[in-house]
Amino acid sequence: MFEGEYMNGKRWNGKGYNIKGILDFEIKNGNGKGKEYNKNGELIYEGEYLKGERNGKGKEYYADKLEYEGEYLKGERNGKGKEYYYNGEIMFEGEYLNGKRNGKGKEYNKKGEIMFEGEYLNGNRWNGKGKEYNHQGELKFEGEYLIGKKNGKEYNYDGKSEFKEEYLNKKRKHDDC
Repeated sequence: MFEGEYMNGKRWNGKGYNIKGILDFEIKNGNGKGKEYNKNGELIYEGEYLKGERNGKGKEYYADKLEYEGEYLKGERNGKGKEYYYNGEIMFEGEYLNGKRNGKGKEYNKKGEIMFEGEYLNGNRWNGKGKEYNHQGELKFEGEYLIGKKNGKEYNYDGKSEFKEEYLNKKRKHDDC
């Protein structure tokens, strides 16, 4: 549903139309605001383009539901952004680099309750500080992750600052050891 010129496989000069044939966007020299649709005519992206790639602020959709909104650079998620569950609740908010969660972020369950806040590397809670919460929003674990393994204190479910267990490389370390 794009009519125009491509350069190096990217939309460069032209107009995009929705399934009803109505003009949705225009790109000049690879720059502008636009929309992308899948072969069924469903909106899959709307936002800014630079040199024919997603660049700047934009939104991704899946099955007509908002899946992601945030910043793009060279066609990939880069900068601050938010991911959403199919029910519209926020799943993740934080920083992205090269299309993956990277930097500080927060994860939520499908009810919108915080489950984790901390640092990500290449899409994982891999290295850095983090906190996990139970379904009541009480602190469950606080510490660092080293190559994906917990290193820190696990708290009682009542949220008190006293801890039951301490982890070292994901293995529980007991006080009497």
